[in-house]
Amino acid sequence: MTEVSATDAARNFSDILDAVEHRGERFTIVRRGKVVARLDPVSTGAGRDVKAMLRRHHLDPGFSRDVAMARELLEIETRT
Repeated sequence: MTEVSATDAARNFSDILDAVEHRGERFTIVRRGKVVARLDPVSTGAGRDVKAMLRRHHLDPGFSRDVAMARELLEIETRT
């Protein structure tokens, strides 16, 4: 992971974003000697990949019950 100062990151932001987007590079942003942020590529997983993974694994028989119990504990907010 490449370490860059906050000043250099600001001056070269477009180039850094290109490196992240096109080459999968990762950056650590440092200000006054302290790490303040990390810039990583976004995962490119797709819904079909998740579905395929779930099909390969059998759910715990109590999972549906646990989900139902968790839903009962939720309070639905109405937004105005």
